[in-house]
Amino acid sequence: MDWGFDLWDQQDVIERHTQCGLEQLERYVKFVKERAEIEQNYAKQLRNLSKKYSRRGVKEDQEMKLTNQQAFQEVLNELNEYAVQREQLSENMTVTICVDLTKNLHELRQERKNYFLEIKKCQQNLESTIKQLDLSKKRFEKEWKEAEKAIQQTERIQQDPNTTKADVDKAKQQENSRTHVADASKKDYALQLQKYNNEQNNFYHSEIPSALKKLQNMEERRIRMLADGYVQFSETEKTLLPNINKCLDAISTAGRNINEKQDTAALIEQYKSGAAPPADVEFEDYSQSVKTTMNNENTAQLHKARIKLLFHKKNKITSPDKNTPPSVEDFTGLPPDQRKKRLQDKIDNINRELQKEMEQSEAMNKMKGVYEQNSKLGDPSSLEPQITETVQNIASLKEKLNKYQVHTHITHTHVFI
Repeated sequence: MDWGFDLWDQQDVIERHTQCGLEQLERYVKFVKERAEIEQNYAKQLRNLSKKYSRRGVKEDQEMKLTNQQAFQEVLNELNEYAVQREQLSENMTVTICVDLTKNLHELRQERKNYFLEIKKCQQNLESTIKQLDLSKKRFEKEWKEAEKAIQQTERIQQDPNTTKADVDKAKQQENSRTHVADASKKDYALQLQKYNNEQNNFYHSEIPSALKKLQNMEERRIRMLADGYVQFSETEKTLLPNINKCLDAISTAGRNINEKQDTAALIEQYKSGAAPPADVEFEDYSQSVKTTMNNENTAQLHKARIKLLFHKKNKITSPDKNTPPSVEDFTGLPPDQRKKRLQDKIDNINRELQKEMEQSEAMNKMKGVYEQNSKLGDPSSLEPQITETVQNIASLKEKLNKYQVHTHITHTHVFI
């Protein structure tokens, strides 16, 4: 199927069709741009959502390290990474589809314009030729009529008995002149007709088919560009699916890693006081009238103290008064188990600091020995201030360590009154 031969007389249809095709390509570019903007806005909203629900600076949560809270934070982190992939999708769509198709669209418009200018130029040449043909035809018609008049005039003169030989010769001369001009115009008309037929044949069988074939090829390339654009629209997202699935898999893994028993045990570890439940209330024998008043007062105080200890809010027990100094280092204000845990944390931290200071001390002593063996490398006395400071730090840390170790060995039993 060929536009040049099958649609040679449908140039208006081809012109409208190719224009609609370019508009379709432009429409698709706008569609992809809007899709990219949607992805960009979606990514921004996901980032804001992740930021909104992230728990930062909640010390209690950080200390307890509950698996369900850690998993939710992992969900938010992966959601943020998911947003990065959506941003990448937006960028890839813009670069791989919109930029290339916009460039191709501009080139196709210019190419289409050139082809129709070529057709228009051929039409103008053909119109110019047919004008020349019309002029030569009219000239031939006019000259032939004049020649016929001259022939008729000659015949009338010859038939008139009163005419002289000079009149006849003059009429024949005029006839010959007109006939010669008519023959010349006839030949010119024939040449112009042949020229026009040749150009018309070339126009309808060569120039128009060639131009329309080029437009057909252009249209097929436009359709292929659009088809490739549709494929790229899908493939661009497919290339990011592994990363997107990785984010989603990480979220699933975070959910599977939640340990409900570990989380409930963490609450025990964090808040267990180690105190024994209150003992049974003793029977008070009111028959002993001597101690009744005193026992009544003691019983009332006992019940108040018991209720206060059982139902008083935790923060009021552990939080110091605003007018008192900061909590002491032995954590005496905490319940026994919590106190033991805090003291052990202190011991572990001091041991780490002590190990670091001892390693530093050992390194400086070795360096001092090297300097003493070879003074060119450095002055041994320059290390004395640092060595002295390290020794003092070690002594201070050992003193603190000993203090906390003593505290951990002291039994503090918290018994309800």
